[in-house]
Amino acid sequence: MEVVTIEKRTFSYVCERFMEFAKQIESLCSTHTQKVENWLDSQEVCLLLGFSKRTLQYYRSSGRLAYSQIGSKIYYKSSDIERIIAESETQNQSPKQIMPYEKN
Repeated sequence: MEVVTIEKRTFSYVCERFMEFAKQIESLCSTHTQKVENWLDSQEVCLLLGFSKRTLQYYRSSGRLAYSQIGSKIYYKSSDIERIIAESETQNQSPKQIMPYEKN
């Protein structure tokens, strides 16, 4: 076993710097934790909005609804779904009637 000797002043400086670093990490973690978004899969979104899978696909492809894809599974931010629900409520329509898919 090897022994390392450092001055008390240097040790105190290293401890202070470590504490500053730990506070920064804690601050970053608490900020990130507050911004955690709930994600919903396609089935949950269809049930919440009363959409068919095809209407949901139309919303994705037309850019009306942002999404993230991991492998073959698609996820949506809950805040985006809440926005669609709020928009449909302000128009006094059910979510299914917002923009039905129409074949060209």
